[in-house]
Amino acid sequence: MDTELFRRLCETPGIPGREERVRALIIKETKGLFDSCEVDAMGSYICTRKPTRTSKSKSAKPTRVMLAAHMDEIGFFVRHIDENGCIWVNPAGGFDARNLFAVRVLVCTASGDYKGVMNPGGKPIHISSDAERNKVPGVEEFFIDLGRDAADVRKHVEIGDFVVLDTPFLETPKKFVSKAVDNRLACFVAIEAVRMLAKRKSGHACEIVCAFTTQEEVGLRGAQTAAYSVKADIGIGLDVTLACDTPGVPDNQRVTKQGLGAGIMVQDSSMISDYELVAEFVAVAKKHRIPHQKCILPRGGQDGAAIQRAGIGAKCVAIVTGTRYIHTSTEMVDKGDLEATIELLGEWLGSVA
Repeated sequence: MDTELFRRLCETPGIPGREERVRALIIKETKGLFDSCEVDAMGSYICTRKPTRTSKSKSAKPTRVMLAAHMDEIGFFVRHIDENGCIWVNPAGGFDARNLFAVRVLVCTASGDYKGVMNPGGKPIHISSDAERNKVPGVEEFFIDLGRDAADVRKHVEIGDFVVLDTPFLETPKKFVSKAVDNRLACFVAIEAVRMLAKRKSGHACEIVCAFTTQEEVGLRGAQTAAYSVKADIGIGLDVTLACDTPGVPDNQRVTKQGLGAGIMVQDSSMISDYELVAEFVAVAKKHRIPHQKCILPRGGQDGAAIQRAGIGAKCVAIVTGTRYIHTSTEMVDKGDLEATIELLGEWLGSVA
């Protein structure tokens, strides 16, 4: 795997509506990989790779497969700067406030990026009561301190600038840890799977449309418009999913377990996968001895749901990678699971008639 690309994808800032830096990186890294590319009105980057071998299907047109991988990560927009230079923000995506105490952030502006810290208003532990310490503040109670005078903050930061969590990419012997694994992992999976196909003499008979979409974290918005444009026969939602194989979560609620391979999503709260596609992916995984696991996510969705319901609809399935600590700055993925996801997607694309 191109670990350096995965690192750069994760570390590049890009929240819903401000994915342009991520898109620029993907444009650079996929040069020559697709036959045609365009940026749509929502900012999604839609890339098409034509078939490289003749289909055995009786259909006059090749099967059009749309891969959807969203570029955005959860973050914030600056909504107010107070008289002390503290920055107050509005969330873009879902946060658990328990994970926001004392985190480092990056405020991204037209004049540059500025490092700061995020904390909630209130008393420190030394002078607070038990009741005050036990209260979990709402996201709206957190502010950002850049360690600068108010005039200096106002000189550089404006309402509408965006903020991301700021943590370095970490590699351990078996895992990758970073902010924005949700969903730069899917962008990486799409790129690596198509690269894998491009190197094979056997090629692929289907038409592959990779849609690197915008604003998924606030309602699958970019995928919805992209899907209407693409008019796919088959849609594949690429995303992370929960791996709750950690202390405090019952085994029957873990969704996936790290180390068991790629995830083939049967159902989440946004869509029910086409059962024939689920069976196809399982068959491909077994044929090529790719570790895999079927899974169900009670709450949460992904871009495949937008493809499924666009226009006259499409057969869809979600292919996912189990990730620990989703929507935090320490999202963790297993290297073997990531490799299995890339291999499974590549082998399936190569098998489509």
